[in-house]
Amino acid sequence: MTSSDPHDDPSIGELGEAQVLQAVLARFGPSSAELGPGDDAAVIAAPGGRIVASVDTLVHGPDFRLAWTDGRDLGWKAAAVNLADIAAMGARPTALLVALTVPDATRLSMLTGIADGLRSACEALAPGCAVEGGDLTVSDTLTIAVTALGVLDAGRFVTRAGARPGDVLALAGDLGRAATGLRLLFTRFRDHTGTPVPVDRGLLDADEAAAVDAQLRPHPPIAAGVAAARAGAVAMMDVSDGLGLDASRLAAASGVTLDLDPTTLGPDVPTALAGGEDHALLAAFGPSAALPDGFRPIGRVLPGGPYPLTVAGTPYTERGGWDPYQDWDSARG
Repeated sequence: MTSSDPHDDPSIGELGEAQVLQAVLARFGPSSAELGPGDDAAVIAAPGGRIVASVDTLVHGPDFRLAWTDGRDLGWKAAAVNLADIAAMGARPTALLVALTVPDATRLSMLTGIADGLRSACEALAPGCAVEGGDLTVSDTLTIAVTALGVLDAGRFVTRAGARPGDVLALAGDLGRAATGLRLLFTRFRDHTGTPVPVDRGLLDADEAAAVDAQLRPHPPIAAGVAAARAGAVAMMDVSDGLGLDASRLAAASGVTLDLDPTTLGPDVPTALAGGEDHALLAAFGPSAALPDGFRPIGRVLPGGPYPLTVAGTPYTERGGWDPYQDWDSARG
């Protein structure tokens, strides 16, 4: 439990960079890289010589609120969303590089909590993956930028552009739970001025608590990415911005129309389509392919038409999903 005594929990500005890094790096344990944290860059062995890389940033305000999350959950989420991008290429995550910008009044316990969350997410979601380096600097806004690296155990990578008419559309993971959790946070845990207040879990039933956890601490099906590549997936992507928006992106990249079966999308179809941040994996497989464990069919691939996405044959024209440049103003508060 974190001490309330500021002498036991000094601020970042009081300690300085060297002491902060020493405290944070101690949380990650031994490195398995050829050269891990501590130098100008990590040296990571890559079978076959091909490394898959992705980067994503979480910014206080549009991406998380400190009133609703602690350091451990924030670190977990920062890892999970990046691991999902690597998995969506059919790759196995092997390393994370983490850049933190933090206000100098930030308590050390926040950074050590972030480190614990990053480590725990790697251990649970992508065993063998670890933080192998990064950067730390000062800023008025807490920001976490993570670069994720992965290798192609299946010998091939999978893009968004390979779906063809006749293919089966399948999904691994949840739909709509994280969006439900976010809605609960915004409707139940803000004061009369709209300012976020800490989450009181005593006010949540079991389903609501699970939805909030899905938002704050997502569990994307990371291992399913390599399994899909090995099973012959011809197109795949991470569903981070909502199924409706992301499926439309996959359809556009492949030059096809995707038709979803609403009976496979759960009891709340609008939220399944419009909600984001579940980080499920959406994939297309050939008509004769056996779907790997964890995937379930949710639709079919049709020839390209005037609409990239239909639901039971009806064009899906809702904007839905999360676009930071269009949705950030409505999420302020």
